[in-house]
Amino acid sequence: MKLCMIGTGYVGLVSGVCFSDVGNVVYCVDKDKKKIDLLNKGKVPIYEPGLEEILKRNRKAKRLFFTSDLDEAVKKSDIIFICVGTPTKKKSNSADLKYVFNVAKQLKKSISKYKIIITKSTVPVTTGDKIEKILRNLKKKKLIDVVSNPEFLREGEAIRDFIYPDRVVIGTDSSKANKILKSLYLPIIKKSSRYFKTSRRGAEMVKYASNAFLATKISYINELANLCEKTGVNVQDISIGMGLDQRIGDRFLRAGPAYGGSCFPKDTRALIDVANKYKIDLSIVKNVVKSNNQRKIILTKRIDKILKNRLKNKNITFLGVTFKPNTDDMREASSIPMINYLNKKGSKIRYYDPSGRKKEFDKLKNVKFYSSISSACIKSDLIIIHTEWNAFKLLDFKRLVKKKNFKVFDMRNIYSQDKMRDLKIDYTSIGR
Repeated sequence: MKLCMIGTGYVGLVSGVCFSDVGNVVYCVDKDKKKIDLLNKGKVPIYEPGLEEILKRNRKAKRLFFTSDLDEAVKKSDIIFICVGTPTKKKSNSADLKYVFNVAKQLKKSISKYKIIITKSTVPVTTGDKIEKILRNLKKKKLIDVVSNPEFLREGEAIRDFIYPDRVVIGTDSSKANKILKSLYLPIIKKSSRYFKTSRRGAEMVKYASNAFLATKISYINELANLCEKTGVNVQDISIGMGLDQRIGDRFLRAGPAYGGSCFPKDTRALIDVANKYKIDLSIVKNVVKSNNQRKIILTKRIDKILKNRLKNKNITFLGVTFKPNTDDMREASSIPMINYLNKKGSKIRYYDPSGRKKEFDKLKNVKFYSSISSACIKSDLIIIHTEWNAFKLLDFKRLVKKKNFKVFDMRNIYSQDKMRDLKIDYTSIGR
């Protein structure tokens, strides 16, 4: 099939590249010409393991194209995916849908034969109705079907998630569109994935509901970690014991920093906003957001406590600053408020992250990126393991730091308490 992916951000690029790899011809469109030029050179502007290799393979096979010409790409395609950003509006919890609607308005000019228009972007319920309203003339002529097909890709695991998804959710009442999309996804769903068709509004809601539930699991185990610390219980044992219950499952039950990234913070707030419009009180989700914000404060205060409120001129090393490993995404990363706070208190911050230097810290005095773990750690007073990259799992801290009386704050519970005690390292973890 011939597909058009509008937007080459995380969702559009990963989906487009992976769709081409299962045999489709894919046109990826973006108004950012610099990004298009980069992609046409075989370079990937995001950090996602394995993506560049697949991109190069399918460009060579002439199944994958990058362009700024939306009109041409739409005319060549049978299915059009809208994959543009839906950020949170300033001074509001609602999703900003201007990019989605701008695309819909542009599509009016380019469609003269039947196309399936799919919202891949995360959008509030009824967004598909509004797109259809913009394209009402095309709908009357039966030239379009507007479908919701939310993505469930995890950053750092996106390629695997695309090839082996838990489910493919399609929101449409059109039997024609459903038949075509079932055929499109056949190479994927035959690998034991579930193809689930629902209403368009239903599919839109599934995405928000899923993300809010996973955010709830993270906040729940983080709050339990606080209780475990007071009662002398190991939160990891609690996670395992709970996770063995098939009704609960073990995923997203690891205590640590606040959740971040492009999805959970934005989508929980947007779901609350939608509920408010319908005068429904989502008290659980509201408290999840509150709990997550509080988590950042709790762990920042913990740093204060570890250093006995003596932060000025202390050399503090952050190992990992992204919100999760195997991504370069800094959106809503809890490292940002932590480092900002420590910087204001006069600490000297060093950080190393396998995904590279971060612009978020470039303007901060006494915050410096180091290109290796050893250079970041040497003579450090406190090492904070913020993100559980594999590179941080087998470190010889004494060899790295090369001084006595340093401390380690393991926010991801990577290391054994007993082992650190045997090594006589001043070690603090989460919920244990």
